[in-house]
Amino acid sequence: MVSFKKNGITFPLPTVATKGDGLLGTLPPPPPGKTGWPWDRQTNPAVYDEPINWPKLTIVTPSYNQAGFLEQTIRAVLLQNYPNLEYIIIDGGSNDGSLQIIEKYAPWISYYQSGKDEGQSHAINMGFSLSSGGYHAWINSDDYYLEGVFHKVITSFMKTEVDFVYGYGIDCNVLTGERKTNRILPFTDYFIKIPGLIQPSTFWNARIHEPVWEELHCALDYELWLRLVKGHSRLLIKEPLSVAHTHDAAKTHSPNMKAQWEADHQKIWAADAHGTVHEWKRITFLNRIRVLLYRWFS
Repeated sequence: MVSFKKNGITFPLPTVATKGDGLLGTLPPPPPGKTGWPWDRQTNPAVYDEPINWPKLTIVTPSYNQAGFLEQTIRAVLLQNYPNLEYIIIDGGSNDGSLQIIEKYAPWISYYQSGKDEGQSHAINMGFSLSSGGYHAWINSDDYYLEGVFHKVITSFMKTEVDFVYGYGIDCNVLTGERKTNRILPFTDYFIKIPGLIQPSTFWNARIHEPVWEELHCALDYELWLRLVKGHSRLLIKEPLSVAHTHDAAKTHSPNMKAQWEADHQKIWAADAHGTVHEWKRITFLNRIRVLLYRWFS
């Protein structure tokens, strides 16, 4: 934050300017042919008419050369019409037209920058170093939130006072348009080592926030959950909160990233990190039983 202050940035950052009838009529029009959420539809701003002091929510978007998806990501944040939103975009110096998209929406973004950085983890940490929100989340620039998600999540935080809220997610195949809903189980401490959380469908209280491990390239969210979630109260919203685009350039689905995934896991389970797990077989076996029981009785 010190370097940002030296560059003349004042804190706290401005929140997103909202309107009583929502931002749909104020934002730039969607590209031709784009309809539905979040193009010509918005979260009904009337859901926030309750006399509540809505807590500040900070959303960070790390981005690099995702111009084909970025506008959808931005609109799906802004058209939530959340009345106390801090939105930060950290772009790694894209050369594909991403900056032009960001600049188009600049009047409704709390802060953005575009320049060379040290990768996704570094961009996420930079973004959250600027945060003044009581609740945090990040959304990658090829994913997007579903309609009304911020209202569901924040009301859940306020009603239950949990530290961590998470939900289901949808994978959307870019080539075929096929959509698959990923339903997950309640996340218990014992099974925290089993990957399961859907990153764009996670939100947490700022008081438990921890920085992302910048040495990791792919498994950065998985490692973060090992530190951030364990021992804290949580709530599963049993419906999709986000959509992730599946495409060859996405880390999660690219066959070219297999070696990098393996390198990340070697770092995570090294003796000087989280350490060797001696009961992997038992955890995996019990998790299979857990999954079957959940399917039968839920």
